[in-house]
Amino acid sequence: MTAPLPGSPTRASTTGRPLMAALDLFGRRWSLRVVWELRAEPLGFRALQERCDAMSSSVLRQRLTELLEARLVRQLPDSTYALTDLGRAAHQALRPLDVWAERWATELTAGSGADSAEGPR
Repeated sequence: MTAPLPGSPTRASTTGRPLMAALDLFGRRWSLRVVWELRAEPLGFRALQERCDAMSSSVLRQRLTELLEARLVRQLPDSTYALTDLGRAAHQALRPLDVWAERWATELTAGSGADSAEGPR
C-alpha cells in the first residue's frame, strides 16, 4: 500500500484534498505513534519498534515506507529515522490534540463535572 498524498484519491475520498490525505495517512495503525516517538530524537529501527510497544517489524517497515514517501520521515546515513521539517510541523499540529486529551483524561478521572450533565447543545 502506498502513502496517501495530496492530489491523489484516498481510501475515504476521491478529491485528493490535502486534509483527506493527511487523515488517511494518520489514520493508519501506528502512523501517529511513529511520528510521536520520533519527535525528540532520531531512532534506529529496533529502538523505534521497542518504543512502539514492540509492534511487528512488518507493520513498522510499512509505516516507515509510507512516512518516508510522504516526506514526514527521513533515513539518516547511520540508518536511524528522523522527522523532516514536515514531520516536525505535523507533530506541532498534533500538540493541541495532546493537550486536549490530557484535559479529557483529567476530567474523566475526576468524575462527573458540571459539563457532563448538560447534554447536547
